[in-house]
Amino acid sequence: MSEELLINVNSFETRVALIVSGALQEIHMARSSGYSATGNIYLGKVVRIVPGMQAAFVDIGLDRPGFLHAADIQSSLMIAADDLGDVAPTKTKPNIRSLLHDGQTILVQVVKDPLGKKGPRLTTRIAIAAKFLVLTPYKNHVGISQRIENDDERIRLYRWLRPLVEKTQTGVIARTISDGADERVLLEDFELLQRIWSTIQYDTKNIKAPNIVYTELPIQNRLIRDLVGKTTQRIAVDDQTTFLRIREYMQTYAPEFLPRLYSYQDDVPIFERYAVEGEIARALEPTVSLPSGGSLVIEQTEALVSIDVNTNGFVSGADLEETVFKTNLEAAMSIPRQLRLRNLGGIIVIDFIDMLESKHRQEVLAALKLGLEKDPCKTFCDDFSQLGLVLMSRKRTRKSLEQTVCVPCDKCTGTGSIVSAESTCMEILREIFARHALNEEKCAGTRVCIVTAHDAVIGRFLDEDAKFLAQVSATLNCVIKFKPNPAIVSGYFDIRFSDDSAL
Repeated sequence: MSEELLINVNSFETRVALIVSGALQEIHMARSSGYSATGNIYLGKVVRIVPGMQAAFVDIGLDRPGFLHAADIQSSLMIAADDLGDVAPTKTKPNIRSLLHDGQTILVQVVKDPLGKKGPRLTTRIAIAAKFLVLTPYKNHVGISQRIENDDERIRLYRWLRPLVEKTQTGVIARTISDGADERVLLEDFELLQRIWSTIQYDTKNIKAPNIVYTELPIQNRLIRDLVGKTTQRIAVDDQTTFLRIREYMQTYAPEFLPRLYSYQDDVPIFERYAVEGEIARALEPTVSLPSGGSLVIEQTEALVSIDVNTNGFVSGADLEETVFKTNLEAAMSIPRQLRLRNLGGIIVIDFIDMLESKHRQEVLAALKLGLEKDPCKTFCDDFSQLGLVLMSRKRTRKSLEQTVCVPCDKCTGTGSIVSAESTCMEILREIFARHALNEEKCAGTRVCIVTAHDAVIGRFLDEDAKFLAQVSATLNCVIKFKPNPAIVSGYFDIRFSDDSAL
């Protein structure tokens, strides 16, 4: 399995694409107008505690206060009991007021960027990542990535890292890429993380909240740190200044991958050369075609993501069960890539086509879980429910591709549909009656009612609904005239009464 990292840079946007075996797997975008705070560490101030939510809102200097839940507060950061007044300690989970108080200064890290009307999600469980290791300053333990499956290698890493943890009283996690890494580079990583943490501690004591004390790497360097590994064959950058900056970073932190760094200078844009632009466009469409003719329909809402599997008339073999099984199997293999490509997270509900045989359901579920194992984001996948649905979750730390590239439709306000011309006609007639009734004396002498609406609405009034229009006109003793306006979408209109018959 070969991987390529393509970096497209210009003055207004940076895009990074991960290509695995010739197919686009991930797309990351950073625009000059946007800013990602994920991974940044701030010295914040508690501005409001909400006991009913067991959470606090913390001012970290951004547009909106961050959200900090009690479950995301490191136990070692609890305030002393003497500061609590008459707040009694609990024997179960501590109350938010036993952990924080209004106006308290606290060190927090952003784990989720602001999304919609929500502020950033915060945690006090600080984690600082380097190439091979992650420093967890408040946890005195050694963690090993679950993706490192070789027991001998896990033991080697643990035995080597444990003395460092005991010496510094800070925790550390060995990342997947540390599998087989030389002890020298692991030590360099550990020492770098210790220097960063010392700087953060110093700044925390010498600045006032709210303020930033640590900034995560730029998107290009961060993704090279996180995505480049043994299977990476090529890192192509189409901007010379960025290329030199990345080369300088890699000389210090990833010298073994320097021979794989290339400066792309072709006249054809790099994303067009690798057909990435078309893949991005298709990833914004709700329907995904499957190899045998079936399809996925992916719908993203604020609460969850729903994925519906359809055969679309595809027939395979002698019976329906075989057709359904093959379609579901293709869907199970396609869904993990779509989740990763579109960066869909949160609760995900998959509606596979009903299968009669239990072994087919197990094979489909196994294929889905196998694909999810390759996803660097944390995922959970449950079994088939009694309704034939598969419920899963995927950790969400940044906006989805759709949320990054698109905005809600200003015509349908994000619903995906608009009011029909027929319904708009009925609403106009009701509105004419209502306005006439509100001030019957004033309207009694009016001779003209002017309706401004979309062409489709006016066309229906002059055709299918002409009889209703005539009835209303006769009942109210007024002439109803129309003024077309193509800028007004169906569902919207303007009504004005006038006593000027020349209008």
